[in-house]
Amino acid sequence: MRALKILFKTFIFSFIAFIVCYIGVNIYAMITPNLNITNNGTYYLYDNKNDLVYQGSSTSSWVDINNIDEKLKNAVIAIEDRKFYTHHGFDVLRIAKAMMTNIESGYIVQGASTITQQLVKNLYLDFSQTWKRKLEEAFLTIITEIQYDKDDILEAYLNTINYGNGNYGVSNASLYYFNKDVSNLTLEEAIILAGIPKSPNKFNPISNKEESINRAKIVAKAMYNNEMISEEEYNNLNFENVEIIGKNNENNLQMLMYYQDAVYKELEDLGISKSILETGGLKIYTNLDLDKQRSLEKNILNNVEGDDELQVASVIVDPSTGKVEALTGGMDYGKSQYNRATESKRQVGSTMKAFLYYTALENNLISSSKFKSEYTIFNINNKESYSPTNFNDKYANKDITMAAAIAFSDNVYAVKTNLFLGTDALVNTAKKVGIKEELLPIPSLALGTGEINILDYATGYNTLASGGYKKDLYLIRKIEAPDGSVIYTKENKKSLVLNPNYVYILNELLSNTTSSAFKDYTSATASTIASKLSRKYSIKTGTTATDYWTVGYNKDDLMLVWLGYDNNKEFTKSYSSTAKNIWADTMEEIQNGIEDNWYETPSDVVGIILDAVTGEVTTDQSRAIMFYYLKGSEPSITKDQIVTKEEKE
Repeated sequence: MRALKILFKTFIFSFIAFIVCYIGVNIYAMITPNLNITNNGTYYLYDNKNDLVYQGSSTSSWVDINNIDEKLKNAVIAIEDRKFYTHHGFDVLRIAKAMMTNIESGYIVQGASTITQQLVKNLYLDFSQTWKRKLEEAFLTIITEIQYDKDDILEAYLNTINYGNGNYGVSNASLYYFNKDVSNLTLEEAIILAGIPKSPNKFNPISNKEESINRAKIVAKAMYNNEMISEEEYNNLNFENVEIIGKNNENNLQMLMYYQDAVYKELEDLGISKSILETGGLKIYTNLDLDKQRSLEKNILNNVEGDDELQVASVIVDPSTGKVEALTGGMDYGKSQYNRATESKRQVGSTMKAFLYYTALENNLISSSKFKSEYTIFNINNKESYSPTNFNDKYANKDITMAAAIAFSDNVYAVKTNLFLGTDALVNTAKKVGIKEELLPIPSLALGTGEINILDYATGYNTLASGGYKKDLYLIRKIEAPDGSVIYTKENKKSLVLNPNYVYILNELLSNTTSSAFKDYTSATASTIASKLSRKYSIKTGTTATDYWTVGYNKDDLMLVWLGYDNNKEFTKSYSSTAKNIWADTMEEIQNGIEDNWYETPSDVVGIILDAVTGEVTTDQSRAIMFYYLKGSEPSITKDQIVTKEEKE
């Protein structure tokens, strides 16, 4: 009896406390300004010309509730909150049912959030499961229900919810998926859209059409059970024949979202969380160059055909500043949101040799230093053997110059150089130029067996392209708060970490990869794109069983291209020309109209014309190239054979 009295008193106390709190919240809601439910987590991305290229949930696309197709409204209510127009923010019976289901299952299998709860959570809260967050959600839900009528709440919800692939709001989603105004949707299209928000990545029809259709069938069943569609309409639904467009009319770039995702990642690195971003109003000024982004995407699509699994990641950087001006992390963001430019790590192949040969120059080797190119078995620490092979098992079987080794990408020469220098030397250079990945000091590192992220790798190459200055690569130059105050500005920092004389010599050596002078046991690795190039570039290609790379630059642009498969599947056919053509076509297009801007020869560097392969004095002009040396390190030849770069040209 005493226990019953305590229980009764507890109930009465709790009931009175609830009434007092409820009345207090009502009074608070009536005397305070209305919550801004049209804020919709808006954030703005601007390109390098300060033009708006993306709004997280564009108010310009905000659509009035009366202009939203009735079929879509019914579909959303049926699947998300069938008692929306009768409850006061909470569906008590649904909550109780969900609790019982979750208790029986032992884990959360069912939610019970109403449309109003979802709205305030999306606009004002993070997605944590703490009691504090849940109490805040309840408080804001009650206030929203008091301050706004149901149509206002539904309108705000439909205009702010995430529909996947960067589309917030039904207007953006309808245009993206179906190229239709939201007032002109078919029943099937409306049902598909209504099913997406539960899991935008899983249920959007671009990434996974089958899952999207399965979800749509659940939505359709809910509509039928709630008498929102007739039995005839339900039985005649045909989701398989719905045409999915999957394009943004404004930019029509299927890879642009990879750049946006890279911006999000940089925001996190800057300490700006996703919840702050979605609070709304932030203006994010980026380095995106839409002309370069369009060119990059166009040339990727033009050169990659007939292999649906093949992926391409690429980045374009301004060497003088470190600005990331274009980026793609895959072939189609709609089909895969995995950003290979920022997330994946791949073997870099022979592109690693650029850092090897800088190390060699810094350690007193010269551009005409010779090692013998022949099949070689290396005994490592008298414990194991290592026998690298050249492409197609072709060897010079004679001494060749460093210039030839770079142009031919001779693997035996590279490993000999790495062992001659000591394997720690290459690792130290990689760290010096800004490559963050921990690389192992092993002989094969010279051949690019280390796995490096493409954006991380671009930092290292940018140090070469900038003349030896290490700079942070960045996408965001400025961030403004909703009130217009600047909350972040990128500080351009650089540090000279390499000797500019040796960097210049290396850049000249890398420009020989397209030269016809290198004809011997093989040809220069980038000679196939020489006819496409109108100006001088430093270029290095790289190939592994699972990766193709082309990296190249001059003073104006640095571009890296990678091709491969996500599952590290080995290639069954060569894509070497594909990677090189993407690079060449894009670089030539983005530099069209720009004056050829090669590096100025340092005063401490001298040039001598020699045979490209042997490094000897030659009269054969077809094999003669300019070798560059730090003054005092050039070969001992007669003075009249020493010429300047200008005299050669």
